[in-house]
Amino acid sequence: MSVTDKLAARLPLPGRLGERGDRAPVVGVVRLHGVITANPGPGTRGALNLHSVETALTRAFSHERLAAVALVINSPGGSPTQSALIADRIMGLAEEKSRRGRKIPVIAFCEDVAASGGYWLACAADEIYAHPTSMVGSIGVISSGFGLTGLLERFGVERRIHTAGTNKVRLDPFSPEKDEDVAWLKNLQTELHEQFVEWVRTRRGDRLSGSTEELFSGEVFTGVTGRQLGLIDELGTLRQVISRRFPTAEISVAEPRKNLLARLGIGGGAQSLLGGNHASTALLQAIDGLEQRAMWNRFGL
Repeated sequence: MSVTDKLAARLPLPGRLGERGDRAPVVGVVRLHGVITANPGPGTRGALNLHSVETALTRAFSHERLAAVALVINSPGGSPTQSALIADRIMGLAEEKSRRGRKIPVIAFCEDVAASGGYWLACAADEIYAHPTSMVGSIGVISSGFGLTGLLERFGVERRIHTAGTNKVRLDPFSPEKDEDVAWLKNLQTELHEQFVEWVRTRRGDRLSGSTEELFSGEVFTGVTGRQLGLIDELGTLRQVISRRFPTAEISVAEPRKNLLARLGIGGGAQSLLGGNHASTALLQAIDGLEQRAMWNRFGL
């Protein structure tokens, strides 16, 4: 049982409204757990993308007696685009409620880690809480991979690539790395980093108290230090905060949908389903799974 499960188990559950009255307020809880990726692969410990969280978010914001929405985040990050899309959807649903005359607070709770894209998600909330031991921040951009030059040849596999456009095959893992390709990647990372920094500054505003070098170097911080730097608002857990601020509320937990193939540990690509999985594709899928595990391992998880 996860920390969130244990906390939720101690809170009032759906179906117990008779004990508190039929008009009890509702706190919608959405668990955002996993690597943020558009394409869940084998070995993925959960995966988040706009498609997987859409139903859960919509359900959480749809309650008639909604008092607040809580985001329980446990993610080492991942895709910048999916992070932004999920955050935009959260803010859009909150704005829709507001237009109907009901300002609904969105509260983020960081569990083990809310780093990189995970922290991007947290910033979609009006308030951010974390445990003192949580890891938050990592406001930076990373690209990783492996150089596999010569590997296929070793196994007698010939890879053929034909392109129209000189830059179509940049950073191909089976080809030697080129300096100009690395320079292009670094420029792209710089642009994405600037967008990340602007997002955090926009959402956190004058609550930020650390210097630019401290906040945006890609460093990760404990919840205690994150509070000092203004990356989070307060220390606290879901149970503590909700019990204090909404003592009569019913808790309604909405789970993001899980990719069936990912649950079974099978690659999500169509090639796998059709039996057309070539050696290079299988190898890249395995590497992708290792990459996603490595994202958790960076934080000792």
